[in-house]
Amino acid sequence: MEVLIENLEKRFGETRALLDINLKINDRELFFLLGPSGCGKTTLLRTIAGFYAPDSGKIYFGERLINDVPPHKRNTGMVFQNYALWPHLTIEQNVAYGLEVRGLSEKAIKDRVREVLDIVQMEEYAERTPNQLSGGQQQRVALARALVIQPDVLLLDEPLSNLDAKLRLEMRSEILRIHDKTKITTIYVTHDQKEALSMADRIALMRDGNIEQVGNPRTIYRSPANKFVADFIGETNWLEGEVVEKETDGLVVKTEIGVFQTAETNNMPIGTAVWLGFRPESVELKKADFNCVETVVEQVMYLGEVEQYSLRLKGDLRIKAFEQNPLEIRQFGDVLLIHISPLNFILYKK
Repeated sequence: MEVLIENLEKRFGETRALLDINLKINDRELFFLLGPSGCGKTTLLRTIAGFYAPDSGKIYFGERLINDVPPHKRNTGMVFQNYALWPHLTIEQNVAYGLEVRGLSEKAIKDRVREVLDIVQMEEYAERTPNQLSGGQQQRVALARALVIQPDVLLLDEPLSNLDAKLRLEMRSEILRIHDKTKITTIYVTHDQKEALSMADRIALMRDGNIEQVGNPRTIYRSPANKFVADFIGETNWLEGEVVEKETDGLVVKTEIGVFQTAETNNMPIGTAVWLGFRPESVELKKADFNCVETVVEQVMYLGEVEQYSLRLKGDLRIKAFEQNPLEIRQFGDVLLIHISPLNFILYKK
């Protein structure tokens, strides 16, 4: 089911929670609404679900305008942050409830419940109650209850936020597997960048009721639309600079720690004040003929597969650098030469 949102606005009193939202979510897509707390992502999800009425704009499921359709007639499945399972019912009864409300026959309900419990790999727990399950198992049941009605659109509101780190990783894989099997259009709200990057077909990154950028995870990470997106998705080191030269394959930027060649070809005139950014993982600990700077190690954090450094540059400037699979032990005070490839710079006007 394709979901189309046109010029959507939502206010709560004087607060404008959604500002002229335009968005197209493709059929069968796993689409993420990502952003910091208060950015409007949950408001947008609940407006799609029908829990909030938009002040202006239109929402379509396929070609059907659903603005005035009540929530229970939109054929959406919703998974809440707290799972909202009935503790006095068995897992089978929890999952069956939505079908019973719809008046299906006892056999149809039993067959469909068995089918969906098999999809979420919870069939053997059908006779247990929620308090006899782990958090991850309860999350699977919540998914099953949303899937059992065969929704046109599945809505997930930060479904993994109550799980510990290991369970979150496991459930990411499970949700991907279930989506691949069911092919239901899914809209997933989260503030967790890693969750979105590792799972989404596409992401809409939101701030203050606006959409800052829409794209696939790789595009948003490698080519952020602005400084906010670059800072929110992963980590970014920033240098203040000025465009001093244009070359056929990029711009040359002068900063207080040196001159850097970039592969940025956007049309910035010489003299433009800019922010020059690069990711910690793009810092190479080696000497090079260009884009090379001397640094001093101020802090080392060993994380197993990666070592994280805080490096001091000229003056009070500090940057982060990550080294994958570190073999050499580096310590406070060590002098390191670093290199950044022109391809790994991002550039924005100040």
